[in-house]
Amino acid sequence: MSQKPRTGGMPSEQELLDFIRDFPGKVTKRDIARAFGLRGADKITLKKMLRDLMDAGKIAKDPSKALRSADQLPNVAVVEFDRLDHQGDVLLKIVDRTEDGKKPTIYLVPPKRKTMKAMGPGDRALARLALIKKDPPLYSADIIKMLQSAPDTILGVFRKGSEGGRIHPVSKKDRNEYVVAVSDTHNANDGDLVSAEAIKRSRRRSLGPKMARVTEILGDVQSARAISMIAIKTHDIPFEFPEHVIKAAQKAQPVTLGDRTDLRDIPLITIDPADARDHDDAIWAEADTDPKNPDGWHVIVAIADVAHYVRPGSPLDKEAKNRGNSCYFPDRVVPMLPEDLSADLCSLMPGADRACMAVHMWFDANGNKTRHKFVRGLMRSHANISYQETQRALDGDPDEKTRDITENILKPLHGAFKSLMKAHSKRQPLDLDIPERKIELDEHGNVKAITLRERFDAHRIVEEFMIAANVAAAEELEKHKVPAMYRVHEEPSLEKLESLREFLGTLDLSLTRGAVMKPVLFNGILNKVKDTTFEHMVNEVVLRTQTQAYYSPENMGHFGLALPRYAHFTSPIRRYADLIVHRGLIKALGLGDDGLTHEEITELEKIGEHISDTERRAMAAERESTDRYLASYLSEHVGDQFVGRITGVTRFGLFVTIEPSGGDGLIPISAIGPDYYELDEARHTIVGRDYGQEFTLGDKVDVRLMEANEYTGGLRLELADQGDLPDFVKKPIRRRGRPDKSGGRPAGSAKNKTGGKRPGTNAKQDKKIRKKKR
Repeated sequence: MSQKPRTGGMPSEQELLDFIRDFPGKVTKRDIARAFGLRGADKITLKKMLRDLMDAGKIAKDPSKALRSADQLPNVAVVEFDRLDHQGDVLLKIVDRTEDGKKPTIYLVPPKRKTMKAMGPGDRALARLALIKKDPPLYSADIIKMLQSAPDTILGVFRKGSEGGRIHPVSKKDRNEYVVAVSDTHNANDGDLVSAEAIKRSRRRSLGPKMARVTEILGDVQSARAISMIAIKTHDIPFEFPEHVIKAAQKAQPVTLGDRTDLRDIPLITIDPADARDHDDAIWAEADTDPKNPDGWHVIVAIADVAHYVRPGSPLDKEAKNRGNSCYFPDRVVPMLPEDLSADLCSLMPGADRACMAVHMWFDANGNKTRHKFVRGLMRSHANISYQETQRALDGDPDEKTRDITENILKPLHGAFKSLMKAHSKRQPLDLDIPERKIELDEHGNVKAITLRERFDAHRIVEEFMIAANVAAAEELEKHKVPAMYRVHEEPSLEKLESLREFLGTLDLSLTRGAVMKPVLFNGILNKVKDTTFEHMVNEVVLRTQTQAYYSPENMGHFGLALPRYAHFTSPIRRYADLIVHRGLIKALGLGDDGLTHEEITELEKIGEHISDTERRAMAAERESTDRYLASYLSEHVGDQFVGRITGVTRFGLFVTIEPSGGDGLIPISAIGPDYYELDEARHTIVGRDYGQEFTLGDKVDVRLMEANEYTGGLRLELADQGDLPDFVKKPIRRRGRPDKSGGRPAGSAKNKTGGKRPGTNAKQDKKIRKKKR
């Protein structure tokens, strides 16, 4: 759209801003003067107006002297790889630009030159930007020139030397050793955990060891807290709150009743792990007094009202969105919110008045929800008890803490739960049996024990109530036509289902083809293998068949829970998705002026992608931290023999989990035995081509621990024996043919009837011939 020239005096400030914002292409002072018919002294006035607008931060000037609105990107800028969107397109971000307001989306236009490499993490380029849409801001980027990539970040252990030192990376994928010059050590001491950047080598110095410079010292690698810090830094998880965010949390004050519903007389309780520091959900139940609902139940789930303290667009909100979720490690929690909120004002502590969002739910005798009602309230927790204490009380052995609440609080909760389980059984959600391990630390932060987490009815009571509340939240938002942040779990892909069918066929099990896929079909298979030698293996394969859950404003249902709609509502202290759902309910029900904003609604898809990414980041960091703790625990048992279970079968080896500790290690295929092993993908098995020895997913094997690296979390294992192979085969000798029935030397192949080496050849020649044939 071209600008229409205008004459008749100086434009107003707003007319100038509108002209600059809407002008197609580059706009200069000359273009403005020509459009408005300015001459002589008017040009001087125009120059002063433009300078004032720049000083006020309303417009900006590019290096080419072109003017633009301050909220628009320059025509040419240095960009770097940001992430991939859900369709796999590359998204970019401006280098060293602080985002105020809406963060622009910048899509990379595929390069026309086939020789130009694809952009990946750390890559930078000079790009020409074009505005596609203003609200929300959307740009395309054409690469003009690839620039030198940002320095690679290395996390490792520094070992001091006479001429500087060396860095040993903690990543399993980085097998390099980096040399550090004296001037680049940053005064690191021997054994320090450091962050460093790789020094790019010139063409003249393309050979020799890789170089690096230390940029940050993270502490003694031998300290107990170093293990989780490695995971935090590796995955770039924000673990320190900016000062202005901490101050915002410190200014928060407890709420008063006001317009809230008073729930303080209802004996709500919180049930959590014994070591929990924040309590964001409370529950209560009673038999329904309505004669129209015989044997029914009235349940209340009350959740901390985080939305009251974390307002849209505030510093607390921006930081919470950036983090996406809390991260949990054996020795620490990296919270989504500062402790003044997460462990105090938003924590439903016993005896303290706390703001809450609560949902009343009524269920019939068969656990079907008949109705629900959301309120914004003020509650006072009656007690906080652990799962173990709850279970002992329900089993008839209450302690001093639970004795007074067993009859009037815990038993009604259990009664409502048993009713809900009837609906659960009818719905048939996916029922996988995957053991979960717990790492217990001593007072010094060292691993003292690794145990399997116990599962009680007490756990399931809380889970079923939370699921019901989450469903009610999704239904309420749909009823009022307010956008929701759904928790989506799609059904498995056709390719994975076909692979599962092939695998089950090897066990004489079948998965119906052509039927509507539902969790109950998987449960039928899991029930058939329960308490058999295949149980663990089939559970693992069914788990790997499932898709990964994610957050989205588009409802695709929750396959695993067998629910048509599902939204996380019950943990806003630790998940940003739940905070979005709370704001949606506030908007839908008119419960305050801090509900979901129009800007948030337009950004929901982007927010969903971001918090799905931060969730995966946290899961990876937590998993790697657990691996390192396990390796630390097992490092004192190098050389010992263990029973392991095969949890992965690949072309390059076997992944084995040591039982009961749970440490995972690799046995390279070259170290398994003297045979030539081939992968049978359908059966998740490797098979010896010459002697027929098999190793299958789920098999138990005896292994010896050869190495445990607590910094990388890696374990190196070897087979303690070679199973049922004949004794002569257990030596590293490779011969064609299979052993005869008598167990003697292998019978010769069709071309070698002598039964030994080929006539006229020595052992070395015989080996070369076999290698060439293969």
